[in-house]
Amino acid sequence: MVKQFFTEEHQMIQETVRMFANDRLAPVVEKMDQEDYFPLDLFQELGELGLLAPTVSMDYEGAGADYVAQSIILEELGRVSPAFALSVGAHSNLLLDNLYRNSNQEQRKLYVPKLATGEWVGALALTEPDTGSDALGMRTIAVEDGDAYLISGSKTYITNSSIAKIAIVYAKTAPELKSKGITAFIMDLDSDGVSRGQPMSKMGMRGSLTGELFFDQVRVPKGNILGELNNGRQIVMSGLSVERAVLAAISLAISKTSLQIALNYSLEREQFGRPIAQFQLIQDKLARIYTETQASHLLVYWALIEIQDDHTKNKEAAASIMFASERSTQHALEAIQVLGGAGYMKEYQIERFMRDAKLLEIGAGTTEIRKLIIARELIKEKTG
Repeated sequence: MVKQFFTEEHQMIQETVRMFANDRLAPVVEKMDQEDYFPLDLFQELGELGLLAPTVSMDYEGAGADYVAQSIILEELGRVSPAFALSVGAHSNLLLDNLYRNSNQEQRKLYVPKLATGEWVGALALTEPDTGSDALGMRTIAVEDGDAYLISGSKTYITNSSIAKIAIVYAKTAPELKSKGITAFIMDLDSDGVSRGQPMSKMGMRGSLTGELFFDQVRVPKGNILGELNNGRQIVMSGLSVERAVLAAISLAISKTSLQIALNYSLEREQFGRPIAQFQLIQDKLARIYTETQASHLLVYWALIEIQDDHTKNKEAAASIMFASERSTQHALEAIQVLGGAGYMKEYQIERFMRDAKLLEIGAGTTEIRKLIIARELIKEKTG
């Protein structure tokens, strides 16, 4: 723990979530991974504890905290189940924080309390089958129809798609303006014209349900426009930066758990008459995982402080998740190597963390996109 980043409130949140993760979440992680099962009851318990809406005002059933608190929650959940942390992050940050920051008072009253308490599950619907990293090249269209818009198109790789009640859906309202003609809508996914694909079978993050959403002339009232008409690009970009900074905490969690599993095993496992922790090659791996994990911790929480007051801190957010995600994948692999054959077995769980880790190098903009963001901002700062 880096104490200068954490207040007493942060530490209380950390202790509460750690206890919840160990006592309530740990017993179902195997079922989640084997059956792609999402424990909705535990999600709702988090809502009852006030942990689904850390950045939302207490006036709307939130905790009135900050992004550090939000990431502490994801880190502690992620130490036990990165998949559960991902679904909580998609709800609390991608959907709820985004909606809360950009909504008007009427929208907040209508949607935020039920999302904050876990009565409703949320999702962010941005990615499309033919866009991927080119998120602003979306083809979903919204056509004006009296006091509403009719939305048609599809979204893919959407976390929580099969269980969400509310989604922020991005669509082109002025296609001729390209990326400047995008609008964000608050959509009730139980509306006529919405259909959902079956959850996709994934390599990792199993139990965090991912799927497709299809829209066939879904009628969305103009009152459900989030922010302003044709201003969706700004919401997308500010949301992505916050998303990167917050979700980096899950990668950090994977690194910390990888170190713990590798260290514990190396102290217990004996070869040639002594614990393998006494061999220099094992010590090299432990030392490297520890040092890089501490570096990830500093970078992740520094970026969160930076982005708290300025959501345009793109390179800081990109740097934190780029480093933390790449390292977490490597740390999980190194931990498997420390365990040897045991690491390849499900019993020790490290293989699950390795499978989960890779997604964070892809979601919220791939590692390659993050590098472009960092380099372009460095060049812009230097050349003006």
